[in-house]
Amino acid sequence: MKPFRFLVAVVTLSILALLGDLAAQVGQVGGRGGGRGGGRGVRTRKAVLAWADTRNGIAQHDSVSHALAVIERLGYESGAYDTYIRTDSSVVSKQPTMTSGQPASGGPSLSNVDAIFFLGHREVELNAQQKADLLSFVRDEGKGFVAAHTAVTAFESWPEFGELLGARYDGHPWNTAYGSVINEDPAFPATKHFPPVFSFTDEFYQAKTYSRDKIRVVLRLDVSKMPANSEVHRTDGDFPLAWARMYGKGRVFYSALGHASSTWDDPSVYRMYFEAIKWSLGMTDGDATPRALK
Repeated sequence: MKPFRFLVAVVTLSILALLGDLAAQVGQVGGRGGGRGGGRGVRTRKAVLAWADTRNGIAQHDSVSHALAVIERLGYESGAYDTYIRTDSSVVSKQPTMTSGQPASGGPSLSNVDAIFFLGHREVELNAQQKADLLSFVRDEGKGFVAAHTAVTAFESWPEFGELLGARYDGHPWNTAYGSVINEDPAFPATKHFPPVFSFTDEFYQAKTYSRDKIRVVLRLDVSKMPANSEVHRTDGDFPLAWARMYGKGRVFYSALGHASSTWDDPSVYRMYFEAIKWSLGMTDGDATPRALK
């Protein structure tokens, strides 16, 4: 074999091996069909809106772009879902409009997607009708809502969003730190690949305004192994990092993991979000019944 042909063959095999490894890690659930977006024919896969409006963000995160790209890639390579990546919140509506105020033509909306992956930041601008549409999308229509990291900081002036998500942001006492994470639910689809206890480095968010009567915590930080910090406001040692819940008919999942771009390249993290999206879409089963601290 000539050297050039040999090199091409080696590179081709390497790419195929990489794609095969991805399929093995996230679980092959379908073919890629007609390419990204599924073409112009009848949609055969679920549709996910990856939404990340950060215009009003304080200390915006550099990882947002890469995180959305990872979510899109997981759906595409596995064939599980098609993804619309949008940072324009006008599409979060049953009837989106153009900048002119006229009805939008084509594209995603709450009328044609099956779940939302949300990585917004602070006060995202939605009007009253959009807010009502979003709550109804999850609560009444039974659609999925998966949120990551900064999402818990969003819509601080909108109480109903806190009810949908299950908690509110209360700072990150240690900034980015090394910690020990407890897997409270190794049977849940998004956390079954984690060991019972594992070490991790991230910007661990502190949650407030939540109750274990309303959420099922699946991962929590072992605060007993963290340095003393006066900004830790809870006195019960309960520091949830990921949880699932039902909001009306809809399935909701949140995880605080994902501060750095490199975190989204960690197979354990992107698998967690991939499995959470599949669960929110009703493609897998998982118990979201609230339960007390274990």
